[in-house]
Amino acid sequence: MKYLVIILAVLIAPSHANNLDSLNQKNWIHGSEDCNNNQDPAIDVFQFNESTYILRQNKCLNYEAPFIYVLFGEHTVFVQDTGATAEAELFPLYETIQKLIAEGPNSDLDILVTHSHSHGDHTAADIQFLGKPRVTLIEPDAESVQQYFGLNNWPNGTASTDLGGRELTVIPIPGHQTESIAIYDPQTQWLLTGDTFYPGRLYIRDWELYKSSIQRLLEFSTNNTISALLGTHIEMSKQAGKDYPMGSSYHPDEAALTLSVDDLSLLNTSLNELGSKPEEKVLSKFIIYPVGAVQKYIGSFLGWLKRKTK
Repeated sequence: MKYLVIILAVLIAPSHANNLDSLNQKNWIHGSEDCNNNQDPAIDVFQFNESTYILRQNKCLNYEAPFIYVLFGEHTVFVQDTGATAEAELFPLYETIQKLIAEGPNSDLDILVTHSHSHGDHTAADIQFLGKPRVTLIEPDAESVQQYFGLNNWPNGTASTDLGGRELTVIPIPGHQTESIAIYDPQTQWLLTGDTFYPGRLYIRDWELYKSSIQRLLEFSTNNTISALLGTHIEMSKQAGKDYPMGSSYHPDEAALTLSVDDLSLLNTSLNELGSKPEEKVLSKFIIYPVGAVQKYIGSFLGWLKRKTK
């Protein structure tokens, strides 16, 4: 009887389990020692299943090499983030999304463009979507995000957005950035965590807000089935605790993109152990990295400059 139960459990296991293995084993385009000779495409497209894609920008276009998530519903395509390069001729993001739609079973779809947060390496190609038919682009500022999703008690509570047969949960997670959000997709059981949690340097601009956000994510993860936590960068190598130099355009032997609830729990425990004083701490899969006053000022100035030049 015990063996029958095991066999049945295997047969009815979520179909994304095998795909998660392929995602963990995915060798993303990761730049070159000499970008002048780089022949990789501008966008690396990974199809997780028939309605879920992960895109990565070529590191030779921008060293940040951000990840972009594309989730298809019955009437809407959800796009989280738009990358670090504005020019369509260099980084054809809108064209790539249109191609994915055309290749799918239903081409009669709206597009909802959102952001994990407002930093420039996640919003640069917004301009490619502006004015396009059937596109809703949420401006990457706190007021627009809260208003669109109805997050009236920010940063508490959650919201939802329905893509048609695929309802996503929106979770406020400020700390890395003022309007940072996480997205939970029950179809894949993914928790998309932006720059708040990923295999790399976790830049923390507001220590107490960040700690509260991680605690909130952990509580959410205990009440929902999470197959993987997925952020928007890889900055760690497969060697435990070893990151790549900041600004590097070449990442040989990268760590996997996925993190687990156990990893999130370790982060939460480490933050609590550090207490109220922001301190850097290197762990095997990520680095707790508080941002100093000078870095905060520069980030605020660049954000102001971007708003003024829009």
